[in-house]
Amino acid sequence: MKIFRYCLFFAGLTLFGLGNAIAVNVKFLGLHPWEVLNVALFQHFGLTIGTWGVVCGLVLIIISFFTARKYINIGTFLNAISIGPIMDFFLWLDILPKATNTWVDYMILLSGIVVTGIGGGMYVAAGIGAGPRDGFMLSISDRTRLSVSQARMIVESLVLVVGFLLGGPVFIATFVYTFIQSPVFQRSLTIIKNLVETLEKKHTQTREGIYL
Repeated sequence: MKIFRYCLFFAGLTLFGLGNAIAVNVKFLGLHPWEVLNVALFQHFGLTIGTWGVVCGLVLIIISFFTARKYINIGTFLNAISIGPIMDFFLWLDILPKATNTWVDYMILLSGIVVTGIGGGMYVAAGIGAGPRDGFMLSISDRTRLSVSQARMIVESLVLVVGFLLGGPVFIATFVYTFIQSPVFQRSLTIIKNLVETLEKKHTQTREGIYL
């Protein structure tokens, strides 16, 4: 079952990176605050959008190491170094839908948000570990009297402001992104988590039957 969990984890990361790549192709409609920052850094300093995602993830891991290192594990590092390159790979393939400057772009963005939400639910349900951003929010919550949701709201607002000042793509979708992605993520997490628990239960029963 350990192998299954890692396969599920990397499948989730792949979908998450794919969803981000789809959204970036219609970025003028707005992106998630962290992607706004990554795109802005890419526009100013070069490299790739995914590379800046890795850099930001590693910076958050370093901060979390000194504030609440209990949230750092192998899954945190794998998350930080994988999603960015996966997104860059899909952008490099140049096979994803392009902006059409019509209502179709909103459907493209919606599909990207949904795919990202499903991928997020999958890699969290795998139980390998929290991502660097999730761990950072938890560490902030531990160090303050803020709830995790309040910490996320404050941090992502600050990230959004910095990204906006650097010229990142902020538009209407930026402000509704979370309201669409979060329910998809929660539904995906619930379904996949129940599936994992069911499979593990059957696996345990099978092993006990063999020993008997």
